[in-house]
Amino acid sequence: MSMKGKVALVTGGSRGIGKVIAHRLADQGCDLAINYFRNRKKAEETAAELEQKGVRVQLIRANVGDVDKIKQMFQEIEEHYGRLDIMINNAASGVLRPAMELEENHWDWTMNINSKALLFCAQEAARLMEKGDGGKIVSLSSLGSQRVIPNYTTVGVSKAALESLTRYLAVELAPKNISVNAVSGGVVDTDALTHFPNRDELLEDSKRRTPAGRLVEKEDLADAVMFLVSEQAFMIRGQTIIVDGGLSLLT
Repeated sequence: MSMKGKVALVTGGSRGIGKVIAHRLADQGCDLAINYFRNRKKAEETAAELEQKGVRVQLIRANVGDVDKIKQMFQEIEEHYGRLDIMINNAASGVLRPAMELEENHWDWTMNINSKALLFCAQEAARLMEKGDGGKIVSLSSLGSQRVIPNYTTVGVSKAALESLTRYLAVELAPKNISVNAVSGGVVDTDALTHFPNRDELLEDSKRRTPAGRLVEKEDLADAVMFLVSEQAFMIRGQTIIVDGGLSLLT
């Protein structure tokens, strides 16, 4: 699968799962727009790694929870590349507290970044994609959208909204030859998991109960994403593909 000449945006693409996906896209010759928010040094390091693979890389600092910043980000992409073929909606955040301890700003912050961002990024992405031959939009979700995970209320609800929005966007954007899907991961040991108060217990329990015999890795999610952005997935629309080693089948 060659993507030479195509342009992909990866939000939250400077580290974690987003970085692995960015590398996979670069391996296929795809030029990249890498969105980050806080760590400029880490973003620059990732850009340097990707450029060594012979692709162009544009770094864009933006809080995707802010609609004005989203519009500015896509304007920069249009000015720099003049097109967009793939959007990986990966950036995520959230306040990890029980529902009874949540405050309004916790809710707003998480929903804005994890679900509102998809809507307004998709609007801007579709505008660029329909200038060409269409495109692919893939979001990252999690099992918390369907299962109750302790301290995960805001993130779980925001990911449920993301998966629902994926279905609506898939139908509305299909006439523009834009496919929209999501990938939902089981427990993955990323930097984000360090914020869980019960991290070690969660990892051990998930590993023990996963039929596949190991935890999900970032590369497993990247494999699913790369399939969804390929032409082999043309007839898959509005779906959330679960990559969890069979864990969710047992609960």
